[in-house]
Amino acid sequence: MRVKKYTGELVPFDESALRHSLTRSGANEEEVNLVYKTIQSSLYDGISTKELYEMAFNTLRGQKNSYAARYSLKKAIRELGPEGFYFEKWIARLFQEDGYKAITGQTVQGHAVSHEIDVVALKGNEMLAIECKFRNDAEAKISVTTPMYFKSRKDDITGISYTFFNKQQEFTDGWLVTNAYLTKDSIAFGEYYKMNLLAWDYPKDNSIKLRVDSNAEYPVTCLTNITDQDKAMLLKNQCILVKDLLHQPQVLDQIEVPKDKQSLIIKEATELVNSPLEKE
Repeated sequence: MRVKKYTGELVPFDESALRHSLTRSGANEEEVNLVYKTIQSSLYDGISTKELYEMAFNTLRGQKNSYAARYSLKKAIRELGPEGFYFEKWIARLFQEDGYKAITGQTVQGHAVSHEIDVVALKGNEMLAIECKFRNDAEAKISVTTPMYFKSRKDDITGISYTFFNKQQEFTDGWLVTNAYLTKDSIAFGEYYKMNLLAWDYPKDNSIKLRVDSNAEYPVTCLTNITDQDKAMLLKNQCILVKDLLHQPQVLDQIEVPKDKQSLIIKEATELVNSPLEKE
């Protein structure tokens, strides 16, 4: 049996990969077997990855909403678009969770030209310039020209003192972060020049997927009990992480979510945050 990717390419169906992704939702072995058996009879040659995802998502949701929420992470990150404004906000929150002060959308003057830095993060004597590359396409790849371009930008702002968070200092390093994949050349270039790269599946032991699962840094767009309008309103109210919603549940009143629905949302959010997965 073959599966049609978003690009239209047909690839062999990989049962083990599907089972692995189901396991990464938090479901136990018995639940994974049940989900797989449920969707197995509906599989056919040429099924699209989108249809396969929706089958698995809906069946997981029948087991537990938080499983489906975790399973939907990749799609949920794309919902931080369409332009990537909230993706930058989300990345800033990830660094804040690691103890950094972080701010988005800053313009600085380099040696040659001015640059807009997507996220500036500061912790102690470490100040980072973070470039965010957001993609709406599920199969998108970042070509080698992007890390090349970022390296030149980082070089142009290195050795200059800037003032952020009432502190004056130079950038000590940079990060290139994307929700997409990296080409082999991008990885080779980044590794040769010792660049900090973070993508959906890279680095293998600390990718966005693994990092988010292990630290429960899920965007609110993961939640299955809220509408697209609810998601947009939560983001507008700077409720970026599911954790943020648990810290300020009153925001659900502010966006006029019915009380009975609020309890379902908070239950799902609590399950998601309180059951992080270990890195593989």
